[in-house]
Parts: sequence; structure tokens; C-alpha cells
Amino acid sequence: MSDSPTNGDLVTPTKKIAVPDDVQEAVKTIIRWAGDDPEREGLLDTPARVARAWKEYAKGYGEDPSTHLSRTFEEVGGYDEIVLLKDIPFQSHCEHHMAPIIGKASIAYLPGDKVVGISKLARVLHGYARRLQVQERLTAQVADCIWEHLSPRGLAVVIEASHACMTARGVNTPGVMMTTSRMMGTFREDERSRKEVLALMGY
Repeated sequence: MSDSPTNGDLVTPTKKIAVPDDVQEAVKTIIRWAGDDPEREGLLDTPARVARAWKEYAKGYGEDPSTHLSRTFEEVGGYDEIVLLKDIPFQSHCEHHMAPIIGKASIAYLPGDKVVGISKLARVLHGYARRLQVQERLTAQVADCIWEHLSPRGLAVVIEASHACMTARGVNTPGVMMTTSRMMGTFREDERSRKEVLALMGY
């Protein structure tokens, strides 16, 4: 039987990237520091797995999120109200402990003379989230990128996330969510517009 992915496989296997020895040694050092033996059977492949995982977690460094906003559309049938993409799930890692940040973002804009495919807003979010981050900067980066390249009349970005550096270590307080927001244009200047967009987001 052929190994071709056309035999009903739903996922095509990806080629494993080579992991430099010094990177694997760095992971082994952490394992030893934590109190385990990187040479025991269950951990033999862990250094390479961890390295490849981090290459995936941080793949946002290899892209420019603004490129997702390069293709816009002007024919929207006269539509000039709020465009909202709500509760976009994302994952990131905090730059202080490299612990997971897991949350959701809502992005809304009031179009000027152009709109963008809605999936592109999520791609901008993921492009910045897949880096070592703090939530405040992530919120600002997403907002600033969309504001600069889409030129909307108003823009609102709200992010809610749980930080494992707080929930799984340190103060050990699970279930806590952090909320950050950035309002620009009409949503910052006009209280009624701001309340409207926040209500649509569920706040």
C-alpha cells in the first residue's frame, strides 16, 4: 500500500526540522535543573520535541502581520457600520516566564473607504501572539497595525486572557482573566460609539 496522503489520511505529515545540538543541550540543562535525568528513556526525545514546539509557538517572528491587510475591498454596497470579529481564540507566551497566555480577542472597526477579509483580522492577531509577549503590548500591536494599514474611522481591540505565570505558579490563582483594550478614532472620541461597540462585544 502506498504511503501517499491520498489514501484517506486527513493530515499530511510534516517534515521534522533539524534541531541544532546546542539547542537540545540547552533543554537538557533545564531538565537537569528541574531535577530529572534527560538521559532516561521517557526524556530522550524531549529536547528535540521542545525545540520544535518552540519554533511553532514563536513562528510569528518569521512573518509581518501587516501583509495580511494588503488586499482590501471597496465594493461593500454602501455598508458603513461596525464590522466585528468576536471571541477569536489565541495562544501566546509571556516574555517573563515563557508560560502560556491563553485567551480570546474581539476586533471591531468602523470602515473608512475599504474593508478586509475577516480572516485577515485573526491572522494579524496570531502573527503578533506567536511571539514572546505581554498582553498590553499585544493589544497595542494588533490595534496599531490595523489602524495604520486599514485606515478605519474607528477601531476597538479588546483582549481577555489567562496567564499561566500567575495561575500555575507564583501566586497560584487559577480562573483569573486579564482584560486589555485599545480604542482609536471614533470609538475613543465618542462615548456613545464606544458603548455601542463594547455592547456588541458583550461588555
